[in-house]
Amino acid sequence: MNEQNLVKGDVAHKLTAEEQSMGGKRSAEVRREKRDLRKALEILMEQDITDKKGNTKTGTEAMALAVFQKALKGDTKAWEIVRDTIGQKPIEKVQVAEVDQATIDEVERAVLDTETGN
Repeated sequence: MNEQNLVKGDVAHKLTAEEQSMGGKRSAEVRREKRDLRKALEILMEQDITDKKGNTKTGTEAMALAVFQKALKGDTKAWEIVRDTIGQKPIEKVQVAEVDQATIDEVERAVLDTETGN
């Protein structure tokens, strides 16, 4: 570890009241921007969209179709989005179960038998 790059606790920069105020104002501004973007997207997703063939879909349906088409063309990120959205996301939890010694011995014997060809 390079000790020269570490900032010591007693030397750490303390924010002035003005810096804290500026940070708070910027944070509020960013929250407003995100809120406004979310509202605009919600409105757009509900709007009807007519394609070149005259078919009408909601923004949500059009987006779902676009993502699905990308997935069909091999876009793995699009495929993950489709999979996760329809509820087929793989479980990311690990469960620990208690197993008795007899079961452990049986599994070990089976593995050894498989490895030795018995």
